[in-house]
Parts: sequence; structure tokens; C-alpha cells
Amino acid sequence: MIRPAIRLAATAALALALGGCVTIFPKEEPEQLYRFASASTPSSSGQVARYAVLEDAIDFDRMASTDRILTVTGDEVAYIKGGRWAVAAPLMFDSAVQSAFNEAGGPDRLISAGEATRPDFVLKLDVLRFEARYDQGPTAAPTVIIRVHAALNRGADHAPIGDQTFEVKVPAADNRIGAIAGGFDQATTQVLGQVVAWVAQTGT
Repeated sequence: MIRPAIRLAATAALALALGGCVTIFPKEEPEQLYRFASASTPSSSGQVARYAVLEDAIDFDRMASTDRILTVTGDEVAYIKGGRWAVAAPLMFDSAVQSAFNEAGGPDRLISAGEATRPDFVLKLDVLRFEARYDQGPTAAPTVIIRVHAALNRGADHAPIGDQTFEVKVPAADNRIGAIAGGFDQATTQVLGQVVAWVAQTGT
């Protein structure tokens, strides 16, 4: 009679303990992760690079330098609920820079700090704005704005060669997270296309 009573008490104690545990499964819907569609691939042009460009560390807008999607309405800033970038925005943008140079097939080749090649130029990028701006109200589709300042210095003595600011505005197709992320993708492709063309012209 003692053993069944002990088992019954142990079972009741276990049930009580489990009742106080927090489930490991989230009660809310998981946030969707977004990234740029383009991937870094080698250029298929076969053109030999006339000079190499070393990419310096990219400075990024502090409010946008997370994995959250930044929005601006008037003087207020907020992050979109229910969606994030797959990685922090600066890392994703840096990967897009690599892709832009690889896919351009121009005379310049972007190298990393770890390569033994001595760069002819050093490219410094400062992402000043990386946001979705709601100018027509919170229910209308926002406009994605990306502003990048580029500075090109000579590799040998770091003498300045030129600098320029580029800005692209792309209206999102809809006020949905997927459409807004697509706007960021398009704007990034456009602004980096301008940067790559400018580097090729300035370096030449």
C-alpha cells in the first residue's frame, strides 16, 4: 500500500512541476526574414581588371544598422513589426557591394583587406540613409530612400581622387513588408550601380 501511494504522490508532484513550466514553442507568429535577391557571383565578361579597388569599412546609419527594417514618418522613426533582415543591414549591404562590382564586368575589381594584391585605389562608402519613408500617411506605400557617400583615394599614398553622394528613391509597390523589402533591393541595386560606374570613370 505504501509504494502505490508514493508513486501517486510523485506523479502529482511531476504534473504540478510541468504545469509551471513555460512552453518552448512561441505563441506569436514568427517574423519573416528578408534579404536582397542578388547573390555575389563572379563576372562572366572575361575582362581582365585594369586596377583593383580595396573596399574600406562601410559606415552605416546608426538607426538602420540592425536587422530591423527602419521606417520614417515625419520626425518619428520606427521599425516594421513582423519582419526583419536575414542579417544586419550593414552586412547585407556589404555583400551587395561585392555583387555589384563582380557583376558589372568593368575595369575595376573589388578586393578585400586580406588579399595580397596591392590596390590602386581605396573606396570608402558611408551609407547616410537606409529607410522607408512614409510621406503619404501610414497606410500608403512608403518610398525607400538610400543615400550613399563615396570617396576614392589613391592606394599608394591615400591621396584623394574624388568623392560624390548618390541618392536613390524607389516607391514600394505596396504597403506590405515583402513589397517594402523589394523596394530596398531595387534601391540598393540602383545606387550601387551608380557607385560602380563612378568608380570606373574616376579611376580611369
